[in-house]
Amino acid sequence: MKRGLKGIVLLLLPVTIGSVSAVVYEVGPGKTYESISDVPWEIVTAGDLVLIYYREEPYREKWVICRQGTEAEKIVVRGMPNENGYLPVIEAIDATTRSALNFWNEERGMIKIGGANSPPDCMPQNIVIENLDIKSGRPPYSFTGRSGRADYSSNAAAIYVEKGKNITIRNCILRDCGNGFFCASGASNVLVEGCSIYDNGIEDSIYEHNNYTEANGIVFQSNRFGALRSGCLGNNLKDRSSGCVIRYNWIESGNRQLDLVDSNHSEIYSAPEYRATYVYGNILIEPDGAGNSQVCHYGGDSGDTDRYRKGTLYFYNNTVVSTRTGNTTLLRLSSMDESCDSRQITWFYTTASEPPHLAITNHQGAPNFLNNWLKENWRKSHCNPDAVVNDVSGNTEGSMPRFHGF
Repeated sequence: MKRGLKGIVLLLLPVTIGSVSAVVYEVGPGKTYESISDVPWEIVTAGDLVLIYYREEPYREKWVICRQGTEAEKIVVRGMPNENGYLPVIEAIDATTRSALNFWNEERGMIKIGGANSPPDCMPQNIVIENLDIKSGRPPYSFTGRSGRADYSSNAAAIYVEKGKNITIRNCILRDCGNGFFCASGASNVLVEGCSIYDNGIEDSIYEHNNYTEANGIVFQSNRFGALRSGCLGNNLKDRSSGCVIRYNWIESGNRQLDLVDSNHSEIYSAPEYRATYVYGNILIEPDGAGNSQVCHYGGDSGDTDRYRKGTLYFYNNTVVSTRTGNTTLLRLSSMDESCDSRQITWFYTTASEPPHLAITNHQGAPNFLNNWLKENWRKSHCNPDAVVNDVSGNTEGSMPRFHGF
């Protein structure tokens, strides 16, 4: 079956060049460059635009971007859909790499933004990747790289940001990989918007996720996160960043919907922005039997509590829906140093309220609740009768919220 936009909004910007020296590289049937590997990635520079046109056959190619744009003249890699809106597909199976490129961690991703030997190593910056459908970077599949035939690692990603500044991933489909999107601690100011990220993970493993990120500053907005691959035990959106903002997304299924835990890099956990995480305007769906019954985990998972977030999760204007037949817990706070400020959250919980199946927290921290709608007969915790929930004021209980259709 052909893959299209899967509910995401396609944004096609005009093909313009900000500098007289910038170049447009057109790839596809009848274009100047037949394959992606024909593009001279080692000399792509600020203001250049790489247009990859849809074709019936997937592009089985992978590459590195180790170049620098500017704030005014970014390097843009843009997929050009066909008349029906189908995006060009970049497939990992049997992919090859341009011989002029030489870079490490080839097994970690389909498109890598990060270090290289050729082109010469630098800090990539001001890069945009948009409108591509990227798939199948995981075992048991393999590719041909600088050392010949090689296998993908289990944590391979559709897009792997090893390092970089001012990186935008927009309107992409990231699927059937170990991790859908992976971002390492060498990245800063990352934006992921309008993407469809689903069907990733490794069977029987808790270590691969639809999203796994750790950056100095990251925003997720207007994305749709779907279920992982069958039998995969990872989370939907797992993040270890400072300055994390998660807004206006649809997030459904996964072991946890949100796993917002600690970094082991001092430049991240020492940043003031590490102490504040913003989650607002999202729809979070907790299906029956989807792994952990906690919707959101905030704080840390390393065991080194000195690195935990020790701040506030600002959880505003979200809609949380659980169709579990058993218990559901909204929050797990990792220690008494973590807190949550929750306002205008709507719950819709389909099972009977007797016995109570909805709890606010596990057993630590002290969430503050103000002006929320809650399924009636909720409890503070399923596991700790002494758990603290500061029921500030204005919360409403009922059997049915003001929306329907779930």
